[in-house]
Amino acid sequence: MKINIQTLGCMKNINDSQEAAATLESFGHKIIDNPIDADIIIVNTCGFIDDAKRESIDRILSMANIKETNKKTKLVVSGCLSQRYVEELTEEMPEVDCFVGVNEYEKLPQILERVYDGERISIARSYDHGPLKYFERKLPENPYSMHIKIAEGCNNGCAYCIIPKIRGPFRSLPIEDILKEAQKLANAGCKELVLIAQDLTYYGRDLYGDFVLPDLLRKLCKIEGIQWIRLMYCYQERITDELIDVIASEEKICKYIDIPLQHSSDKVLKLMRRRTTEAEIQNTIDKLREKIPGIHIRTTLIVGFPGENEDDFNNLYDFVESNKFDRLGVFKYSREEGTVAAEMPDQVDEEIKEDRLDAIMNLQMGISLQNNKEKIGRIMPVIIDEIEDDGYVGRTQYDAFEIDNSVIFTTKDKNSHKVGDIVDVRIIDAYDYDLVGEEA
Repeated sequence: MKINIQTLGCMKNINDSQEAAATLESFGHKIIDNPIDADIIIVNTCGFIDDAKRESIDRILSMANIKETNKKTKLVVSGCLSQRYVEELTEEMPEVDCFVGVNEYEKLPQILERVYDGERISIARSYDHGPLKYFERKLPENPYSMHIKIAEGCNNGCAYCIIPKIRGPFRSLPIEDILKEAQKLANAGCKELVLIAQDLTYYGRDLYGDFVLPDLLRKLCKIEGIQWIRLMYCYQERITDELIDVIASEEKICKYIDIPLQHSSDKVLKLMRRRTTEAEIQNTIDKLREKIPGIHIRTTLIVGFPGENEDDFNNLYDFVESNKFDRLGVFKYSREEGTVAAEMPDQVDEEIKEDRLDAIMNLQMGISLQNNKEKIGRIMPVIIDEIEDDGYVGRTQYDAFEIDNSVIFTTKDKNSHKVGDIVDVRIIDAYDYDLVGEEA
């Protein structure tokens, strides 16, 4: 069968789609890019917050229109939205032939055969117990920047988050499997390795009885061909001195760390069920900047959490202003059914949430511009993501793909480089979120 897979949401969903594609190809099916030509269309959905759910529903309906044109095409919806709402979706969306959750990809070939034969299926089992299993992935044509999902699920129990109910508790992928995959990626031409999990810093606790991310990083740094290793989603309370020392001492590890802090007010942090305080957060930030000069810290924040009053928001605003984060994203609190926070009193009006989001983002825009201006005149290695008619678009080690800033630059010979090359670039101008440069 010819199968088209469309992926929405985070890098963990991309990982799932790549595993599904490899499994399907091993059964003789063909993965194609155009849904119009597909026997089966799979929409791998996100169901984390309202905006993501709306985007997923819109994509499903768009693919249902294609199915209506080609009567033989079957439509399958997988991923977090299916896992979370399988019964409701089955009843409300008869145009979909199959709903499968996040734990069904291993059995997808058998499920799709039944669907193509005319059976309507809805299945969203809970997670498998034990360590996370390793599966082969279908790699892109040029895998110069790739992620590795080193764990699945989460044990943190934050009041606003539905992830543990969708993805289950934290399960680590064994170190030997991670190293095997990283070596395979390096052999295929990967230069940037991005480690992902709901919480990287929890890695290994379930398998080895301790948090062993530093040990894993040391081993990954020994793999030839990998030049950058990027850490996404590290929880502040487990950023240990050992982890900081590894980041500081290992040349391959990007001097960049993503720490989803969510808030600074002690009252709001407690309501969120975060196991930290503003003082502890500040101590970690100060220690990172002291021991790793030039480190770029990325964080995400939530405004409008239930009970957040003006004093709490002002605390957050001052916290952002004083710390001048290099990279920062802000979300309005999304009231998600099934979470502790959804039942809390003192829910904040949407208009207030919007005003608070705008205030933080306007503040951050100025901080980002000032931080970028300080880079003018510096020569920085840049990995190329796109080739344009008049130059290249890439990123420094301080920027994650499709999340952070870009560097737009020209070269002496516009045909001298390809996507994935790492080029020394002199920064000559700066904007709010992007840099401009020329090859050094």
